[in-house]
Amino acid sequence: MPVGDAFTQRQADQIRQALASARAETGLLFSVYIGSVEGEVRDHALQLHASLGDDAAFAVLTLIEPEARRVEIVTGNIARRSLDDRAAALASLSMSTSFAGGDLAGGILNGIRMMTQSATRPPVAHQHGAE
Repeated sequence: MPVGDAFTQRQADQIRQALASARAETGLLFSVYIGSVEGEVRDHALQLHASLGDDAAFAVLTLIEPEARRVEIVTGNIARRSLDDRAAALASLSMSTSFAGGDLAGGILNGIRMMTQSATRPPVAHQHGAE
């Protein structure tokens, strides 16, 4: 599906802004690929992620195959330190739910925001009282 057919100009601008904000807030490179995939979706997502070259370690790539309602999120080695698999899976589930309801742009925006919030959340420091 050509992206121009999927979004209004306003929606495309909102997605670009969300990606830029996510990078500014987290230091990670967020990207979204939307389109049909031949073969395994996960394999295709891994290939796209690897094609980012030196940026791959800091990258969070979201592949969306709208017709199959599939979402795959691939995180680089460094990105994974901030955005764990559980947070990525929750974002993926949220996006898939929105897509099933016909809201492609809203699903993408919410997923990016969820991942940004997870990646910027400071680690929890556990304190144990000596009693």
